[in-house]
Amino acid sequence: MTPIKATNLTKRYGRTTAVSDLSFEVAAGRVTGFLGPNGAGKSTTMRMILGLDRPTSGSVLVGGVPYGKLRHPLRKVGAVLDARAVHGGRSAHNHLLAIAQSNGLPRERVGQVLELVGLEKVAGRRIGGFSLGMAQRLGIAAALLGDPEILLFDEPVNGLDPDGILWIRTLMRKLAAEGRAVFVSSHLMSEMAQTADHLVVIGKGRLIADTSVAEFIARSSQGYVRVRSPHLAEVYALLGAGDLHHDHLRVTGMTPLEIGTLTARAGLELEELTSVQPTLEAAYMELTKDSLEYSA
Repeated sequence: MTPIKATNLTKRYGRTTAVSDLSFEVAAGRVTGFLGPNGAGKSTTMRMILGLDRPTSGSVLVGGVPYGKLRHPLRKVGAVLDARAVHGGRSAHNHLLAIAQSNGLPRERVGQVLELVGLEKVAGRRIGGFSLGMAQRLGIAAALLGDPEILLFDEPVNGLDPDGILWIRTLMRKLAAEGRAVFVSSHLMSEMAQTADHLVVIGKGRLIADTSVAEFIARSSQGYVRVRSPHLAEVYALLGAGDLHHDHLRVTGMTPLEIGTLTARAGLELEELTSVQPTLEAAYMELTKDSLEYSA
């Protein structure tokens, strides 16, 4: 059974369409990155998955049923949408205990998840004094309380230091390796490149891409060879290809070996011959450039 399945999902707020005819699936056993510019509809989509917003039309199923019909939702789905949306006067332990008891989860699970996210030493402290990074860890602990099959994280690395970012990356990969479905939104392309197996990319509420990370990069952004030479104009004329910049030449459609062979035969000295591979960030920027809500 598909962990998350959205079909023709649409959400309108008055005259504003936040999500338009969006269809995608999130599979088990992999991390699916959910990408899109600000205002693309990512948070609205996640809220509809969790039954917090009702679709104007279309549907979204979690484990084959609407979220609201899950008998034990926390045992099926864990989510972090807003790590700060907690009662600041409660301690971390009591916050998690209240969630556990209201969902019929064993008391000992609280200590287990606090240890898992590294907050066991501050379990008695009030949440109101937590940093954003600590609040993120607490939110993840709450999401893991029910040992769920499906996890949704909205910008989970916000506020985390480099060690924390590495921790959440490792955790998400581990959860997916255990067979869980992990659906995570992020604006950090470098993190998604290292974490996600699959991507769902939206812009202005519409689907732009639903593909593997490797296929997304290969399809959306082309690599090139960077050439520097004291005879740059002559190299440019010899190759008959590329984009000429003030101090280098960008050549596509040729390998470094081919370029080096031609310039050597012509007696043209090279100072640099570097193959520049496409990145997820470059592919993302290229593919979403027409979907930006705000641009300078």
